[in-house]
Amino acid sequence: MPETTASPAPAVPAVPARGRGLRRVALRAVQVLLALFFALASALPKLIGHSSAADTFAEMGWGDAGMYAIGVLELAGAVALVVPVLQSVAATALSALMVGAFVVQLTYFDGENAATPLVLLVLLVVIARARRGHNEELRRLVGDRVRRG
Repeated sequence: MPETTASPAPAVPAVPARGRGLRRVALRAVQVLLALFFALASALPKLIGHSSAADTFAEMGWGDAGMYAIGVLELAGAVALVVPVLQSVAATALSALMVGAFVVQLTYFDGENAATPLVLLVLLVVIARARRGHNEELRRLVGDRVRRG
């Protein structure tokens, strides 16, 4: 009887290189779209003191300082979202901001637009997880800077 040896099946099915490339491009496109959203649709109205943003922050009792602070955080996150070494950290920070936005929508505005921060949160968590490999590079860069003084 001839002996047959079966080669072990791979534990994880291999993803074709083309599929990985398409996923990378799609993820990058989502990052760019989110960065544009946060910079133009969300941060800009706050930073220029547009009446829609100013009225909302006044209604919450946060005033101009709160409006400008949130606008600066959103703009910084938008920029960092497209910088490779910062993208995972930026997505994580913006996720935290979206948790806050969700709570604000529920408490101050009766959940009127609560779905928007949730949708953004899901996309940001996907980016933070997918780009987490860059965190080690960031840690190394910061460590080098600290050691140099």
